[in-house]
Amino acid sequence: MPTERLTFPGHSGHDLAARLDMPDGPHLATALFAHCFTCSKDIPAARRIAQRLADQGIAVLRFDFTGLGHSQGEFANTTFSSNVSDLKAASEMLAKRGMAPSLLIGHSLGGAAVLKLAPDLEDIKAVVTLGAPFDPDHVTHNFAGALDEIAETGKASVNLGGRPITIGKNFVEDVSATNLKEAIAKSKAALLVMHAPLDAIVGVENATNIFVAAHHPKSFVTLDDADHLITNADDACYAADVIASWSTRYLKLARPAPPIGTPEGIVRVREADARGFLQDVYGGSNHHALADEPLAYGGTNRGMSPYGFLAAALGACTSMTIRMYARRKGWTLTDISVDVSHDKMHAQDSGTLEKVDAFKRVITLKGNLDSTQRARLLEIADKCPVHKTLERSSEVVTELV
Repeated sequence: MPTERLTFPGHSGHDLAARLDMPDGPHLATALFAHCFTCSKDIPAARRIAQRLADQGIAVLRFDFTGLGHSQGEFANTTFSSNVSDLKAASEMLAKRGMAPSLLIGHSLGGAAVLKLAPDLEDIKAVVTLGAPFDPDHVTHNFAGALDEIAETGKASVNLGGRPITIGKNFVEDVSATNLKEAIAKSKAALLVMHAPLDAIVGVENATNIFVAAHHPKSFVTLDDADHLITNADDACYAADVIASWSTRYLKLARPAPPIGTPEGIVRVREADARGFLQDVYGGSNHHALADEPLAYGGTNRGMSPYGFLAAALGACTSMTIRMYARRKGWTLTDISVDVSHDKMHAQDSGTLEKVDAFKRVITLKGNLDSTQRARLLEIADKCPVHKTLERSSEVVTELV
């Protein structure tokens, strides 16, 4: 996905570092992502969600709050309210570019921030929270014995989720005074609450309270055994998939027309895990699947192998071709099943050790069909376009971008 690095002024005038992830194709909507206040815009969950949404035609802005990551300023001088103001500044910047956000996504305290801001942005159609606290003051119980030091000296270093961060007195006082219940009830946007039951930083009871306070439409999806920072790639991938699918229902995206000359669009394959063989497979802007290799071959077995997809193409095309013919003839064919297996075998009569690819189809036809009709449908199976492509030589033209 094309990514633009940019800066914009935050609540205090400091430049905030941001990434704007754009779709490869038409831009259909914009999302604004708010990360947890111990993280940065580049956490795995944010990157993964941005990628999935960009593939759906949704641009995603993710940025570092004041004093975090590559942004200017001191986080110790910020408050929860100032973080909300940074989010509002990001939204206004996008609006000036003609791409006002219609989707807000917030992780942890960033989730609380988007809940607070949502009622004030009229263009927002959907809001997603990940591990968000219902009461922002909830985070202060993670400060352990630092509260006395903060009260006495004005700030202290605390450890949250394994990361040190300096918390100021104004921050503690501000989160203690913040109540989200009214903002949640006031919001007219659809809400998706995502939370891990075993979250050790923000308990799952927070998700319950957020969900109860919100009006419909609202949804809850568990993140199972994910940690608070969603550091596991599989958990981040799952969250991204759910958000991408759920959000399109409420954003009402207009699907772009397929490119002229390629009515079935483009199949794009993108590496999903450089440590193994997992691949994201996209069919145009509407379909997604995973390709992988079995565990025995160094993969994670989360999707069909490349040859599995090839066999699937043959099986699907065979079934479609048979159905089309039987429908045209008006025959009572009630069900079709095609089992396809792939193997390598020695080429017959070649006089060499050369091997060729062999696909075996086992076709099951159900319905009130006589032997002549069944024999004819078996002949029709061989006229499947994919069958013909596999039997004749093909040419692959490769270009390097």
